[in-house]
Amino acid sequence: MSKPIITIDHLTKDYGQNRGIFDVSLEIQEGEVFGYLGTNGSGKTTTIRHMMGFLKADSGTVTVNGLHPWEQAPQVMEHVSYIPGEIAFPDLKTGTNFFKMQAQFLGVQDFSYMNHLIDLLGLDPSANLKRMSKGMKQKTAIVAALMGDREILILDEPTTGLDPLMRETFLELIRQEKRRGRTIFMSSHIFEEIEEVCDRVAIINNGIIQSILNLSEFRHNSVRTFCVEFADRTSAEAFCKHLPNSSRTNAQVTFQALAEDVNTAFHAMDGLSVLSLSESHPNLEDSFMKAIHKSTEKEAQEPK
Repeated sequence: MSKPIITIDHLTKDYGQNRGIFDVSLEIQEGEVFGYLGTNGSGKTTTIRHMMGFLKADSGTVTVNGLHPWEQAPQVMEHVSYIPGEIAFPDLKTGTNFFKMQAQFLGVQDFSYMNHLIDLLGLDPSANLKRMSKGMKQKTAIVAALMGDREILILDEPTTGLDPLMRETFLELIRQEKRRGRTIFMSSHIFEEIEEVCDRVAIINNGIIQSILNLSEFRHNSVRTFCVEFADRTSAEAFCKHLPNSSRTNAQVTFQALAEDVNTAFHAMDGLSVLSLSESHPNLEDSFMKAIHKSTEKEAQEPK
């Protein structure tokens, strides 16, 4: 049985005017890749800053590997590699100078993993730190954070500024880290990268957790959804008689079927005029939009 490495219990930080995070509770298990999904300003970074010990909560608690970040931030950093959402480099000339300073801060003496990350990301550390492109700065921040080779990775929008190919390289790095047994907490507003690498994801909106999803349900869903466009309304009506749970709009029919029942549904189309057939898969974006819509409706109904 895995154990919770990060525990957030009824955490609240109220900045006023409905800004902040409110009654957030999460448990991230050992060896899990946990996604934190929300729009800009939804509360992702505020949550992470509490996990790092940068902010003191109004109420509630956070523990990281059994430690309380606000009281024990130096001890927490012995276990955590952290990529901040906003990168601010010190006044140093090159990436190499920065890595030397970071190695001293992290107590790194074996540079083999740092060199592996530099090669993987295609980074030139001799480049002028201030003149780097946004993508190169992000790569530098990734190497600087992960070179400590800690067992917990806390990543705040880590792919910001990366091009699509380098984003995929970074996601493969996350997969490698998971295989090494790392516990990873990664915030993002990009559906695809969360869906690709995370085991679970929490959706946050206006500082409130709207839902927590197990992403294996998307990857291994046994229920499949189909949309059939018939040439005429009569054919659509005839098809619906065989599928009582289907829905029809004029000559278009949408239905769901278990994988083992799909052939039965297809046989019901025999002799009917079918123009097109498409299959849709449940995805994280759909679930996110539903959660946000539900949240918006609830807020609209609450008394002002």
